[in-house]
Amino acid sequence: MSVNVSRGVVAVSLMMVLSGCNAGGLGSSLGLSSSEPAAATPATASGQQAFVQGFCPQISLSDGTASYRTYARGKDGDAEQVILQASLADTTRSCARTETSLTINALVQGRLVAGPQGKAGTINLPVRVTVVDGGQEVFNEVEQYAVTLADVNQPTQFIYSKAATVPGNISGTARVTIGFEQPKKK
Repeated sequence: MSVNVSRGVVAVSLMMVLSGCNAGGLGSSLGLSSSEPAAATPATASGQQAFVQGFCPQISLSDGTASYRTYARGKDGDAEQVILQASLADTTRSCARTETSLTINALVQGRLVAGPQGKAGTINLPVRVTVVDGGQEVFNEVEQYAVTLADVNQPTQFIYSKAATVPGNISGTARVTIGFEQPKKK
């Protein structure tokens, strides 16, 4: 018990030291005097300077498209004929801005479950990502995302990620929606 407490005290102390909990501020903990400027903003993969920015559009799941179900041919609606069911849940995002564009890195957690007619293997799930700004679409793409179902008796979790690059002048009302592209009704 005391060993665990001692480890906890050491861990907390180490985190305080590493986080720069001192009176000198962030610059002095990085070895900079208050008169020295911090290093320039790093370049992005495309070689352009990244800009610190405070706006990163919210992500939501599209109404009615957060789940996806497939059936055996001609058996739509029959619970005994379900091949697979996938669902999307939690989302998160990060953004990087250049002088001309904003790249939104959207992530969503998903789950895939085999139905009574399901088989193990790789399944392509049609995921649509849309960015709307002021009622106008500025990005809209469907991707066939491959998920491997190793065992029909065990659900599979997956993380879908998409980098959506949009014009850098989008407004603060822009929103990202993610959902499954639903099959066309025949």
